[in-house]
Amino acid sequence: MEIKVLTAPGLGSSGPSHWQTIWEQEPGILRIEQQNWDAPVCADWVAAIEAAIAKAGPQVVVVAHSLACIALVHWAAQTKQPIRGALLVAPADAERPSFPAGAKGFSPIPLQALPFKSIVVGSTNDSYTTMERTKFFAQAWGSRFVNTGPRGHINADSGLGEWPEGKKLLKELLHDWHTL
Repeated sequence: MEIKVLTAPGLGSSGPSHWQTIWEQEPGILRIEQQNWDAPVCADWVAAIEAAIAKAGPQVVVVAHSLACIALVHWAAQTKQPIRGALLVAPADAERPSFPAGAKGFSPIPLQALPFKSIVVGSTNDSYTTMERTKFFAQAWGSRFVNTGPRGHINADSGLGEWPEGKKLLKELLHDWHTL
């Protein structure tokens, strides 16, 4: 089976009712597994991302959520591997004072433009970052920004189910969005 999409869950991984887990039931979508979901070390997460992308190939799109968005931008700052694009959903602000002490090495957050197409999705009432900060990340990373309104952390607690709006954004990255 050709892998077209890699999901990258955040802190604690994504449970059964999270839209990432639901998406993973489709052929061609595979989760990037981490050795430690609860006390992550950025370098370890980046290494797992590197290995998964090397296996999937350059046409893959990565769909990252929360802390995995930050791991992915760290990966992008140091890799030589190309990817087709990334959907960065609810990037957690690893520089905020209340950032979990058990997560190591995620700050400072890289702020250079990403070398692939990307969309950053934010919520007006995300408890892990502010809308202003999410917009700042999108601008720094050269990403298109999408405001989903009041959707919390855009996770299972948000009650999104399959999250059709997110699927539409993913399809844009899988296809040439300039021809849509």
